[in-house]
Amino acid sequence: MAFSTPDDCRYADSHEFVRAEGELARIGVSAFAVDQLGDIVFVELPKVGASLSQGSSFGTVESVKAVEELLAPISGVIEARNEAVLASPEELQNDPYGEGWLLLVRPSEPAQIDALMDAATYSAKVDGH
Repeated sequence: MAFSTPDDCRYADSHEFVRAEGELARIGVSAFAVDQLGDIVFVELPKVGASLSQGSSFGTVESVKAVEELLAPISGVIEARNEAVLASPEELQNDPYGEGWLLLVRPSEPAQIDALMDAATYSAKVDGH
């Protein structure tokens, strides 16, 4: 099954995506990862103002199957978090690239975004899983 991988996003090996939006970057979880998790029942995210360090854990997504750590695809400072997903975790399943985003971050090293996989590379990786 082919999963949605928007071209305007970059992807980490751990299945988080980053969408550059001017000076900020929106972080979420790919449609492939959401599908693998199944029914999502709980999302835990850090507070606004917290710092992310690329590759380190910044929260969890809990499904009926498992609890998965979220790993920061880039370093930066959290400017906003999606309170709607915290209140209704199913938003993450319904629209991972839209209403289901997780964090809005001010990148400390914008070049980290370019180093992530592009949509074609990520699609090839997950389609062959």
